[in-house]
Amino acid sequence: MNAWGKDQGIDGSIITFLGDPRSELTTELGLTLDHPGPMSVLGNPRCKRFSMLIDDGVIKTMNVAASEDDPAGDDNPTVSLVEKMLEDL
Repeated sequence: MNAWGKDQGIDGSIITFLGDPRSELTTELGLTLDHPGPMSVLGNPRCKRFSMLIDDGVIKTMNVAASEDDPAGDDNPTVSLVEKMLEDL
């Protein structure tokens, strides 16, 4: 996560990258991507594409880019991108 954060230039910003190697948070949030379509390519369950705005430990918004026809959120990731996060602020 540190290398990714460094590559993205977030050092010293308000953004924090966090890992979930055992999918504990993913499971608790109900964001497990275990649809057979993506699973046939990815192999193991993953986390759905999402963005979350947290203020002082309180989840203010959670935007999940998934639909019944697009469980991975690849076709329309708009709700998980920076523009939506800026709107949420």
